[in-house]
Amino acid sequence: MIVRISEARVRPDRFDAFRDMIAEAVAAFPSRHPGLLSHEILLAPPDALLYVSRWRSESDLVAYAGPAWRDAPVVLPGEKEYLTAPLLLRHFTSETP
Repeated sequence: MIVRISEARVRPDRFDAFRDMIAEAVAAFPSRHPGLLSHEILLAPPDALLYVSRWRSESDLVAYAGPAWRDAPVVLPGEKEYLTAPLLLRHFTSETP
């Protein structure tokens, strides 16, 4: 499993609108991306939001984010107007003890 975390630094005056936009955009992701095991939005008002997604395999993640999935975040149309900095992207693998 690969855990993908996108961190958005959000303009505080646009935080609620950005949260709503992201929630609406990702609501249909599980039905559109069969390799997506789970996902959640984590909030740190007034200026940070994380989108955390868990993927079954690298090939599933490539199907979602493209061949540059390790370095290139998926940016939604109009998203940049809410942000104070580019998205920060990190990946982790999971090992069950």
